[in-house]
Amino acid sequence: MKLSIERSTLLKAVSQAQSVVERRNTIPILANVLIEADGDSVSFRATDLDIEVLDKANAMVERGGATTVSAVTLHEIVRKLPDGAMVTLTDDSAKGRLTVEAGRSNFSLATLPKEDFPVMASSEYSANFSAPAPVLRRLFDKSKFAISTEETRYYLNGVYLHVADSDGGKVLRCVATDGHRLARIDADLPDGASDTPGVIIPRKTVGELRKLLDDNEAQIAVSVSETKVRFATPTITLTSKVIDGTFPDYTRVIPTGNTRRMEVDASEFAKAVDRVATVSSERSRAVKLSLDEDRLILSVNSPDSGAAEEELAVAYGDERLEIGFNAKYLLEIASQVDRENAVFMFNSSGDPTLMREGNDTTAVYVVMPMRV
Repeated sequence: MKLSIERSTLLKAVSQAQSVVERRNTIPILANVLIEADGDSVSFRATDLDIEVLDKANAMVERGGATTVSAVTLHEIVRKLPDGAMVTLTDDSAKGRLTVEAGRSNFSLATLPKEDFPVMASSEYSANFSAPAPVLRRLFDKSKFAISTEETRYYLNGVYLHVADSDGGKVLRCVATDGHRLARIDADLPDGASDTPGVIIPRKTVGELRKLLDDNEAQIAVSVSETKVRFATPTITLTSKVIDGTFPDYTRVIPTGNTRRMEVDASEFAKAVDRVATVSSERSRAVKLSLDEDRLILSVNSPDSGAAEEELAVAYGDERLEIGFNAKYLLEIASQVDRENAVFMFNSSGDPTLMREGNDTTAVYVVMPMRV
């Protein structure tokens, strides 16, 4: 195999591949990227046995062929090469070496046979549809902060993508929760998506998927089966196993009877929470919200380090309320708001609180209160 490729093109392809590779693994081939050259393109494939990414790029191929080489090492080399350089990759299978040449730089890397590389079995996808990148980006970006990190409740370690009923008909919905807070984000149902089975997409896949969604013009082809999910652009295909488990009935957690309504400038609120939380003890990080007519007092009282208080003007017309929250959770939820105003719906100091962006019901957040 021998090919020449522009450095920036190679870097983009290899960086996507190397981020999938697990740093610590006991199977040497899983540290490698499979390079396959054919015609006028080259593909880079990497896997950790749960996720597989395939990135195609244009290249000048002198001799077709395939080999595997350390993904991290190749990425580091390409990253350090000068911008605009032409990079030549030459595989010598007899010696088990891949030569990387650019200008006056020359590297010789150990390879492993391509036959050892595990290719993810393709599955029959029961639903295929395409969606604009910004739509998918919003669904995952706004929900992923609530993914649980507790290994014991593994079925919460991802984002639940499914078709759901809403007031205006069927929607494509992403939900994530860790038991303390919940995010539920809706988007219009794309054509052909109505038969999509509900799947839990793992946290790592959500992180890798984010890289495919930066291009606002891109259409992402989505394929879903009971066990796998695939996201593809013309050049990159990301395939992942889904979490084998049942996502809990989240609708029971979303309060419907909260009547006390507070409207506040989202960024002012987030900054104020951040300021008063500075003095709170790391363990509890509790912030108390004291609500009265059109005014909110945020306070923290930490016996070890001191106290803080800040007053904000808000729109609130119900009876007095005092309620406490984990500062980190409040900040994460407030930072999801794209519009100016965040609307909080309270019931009592012991009940879950609902938050949304203005009157928009396509993004709903729930946060559990804390005793303060």
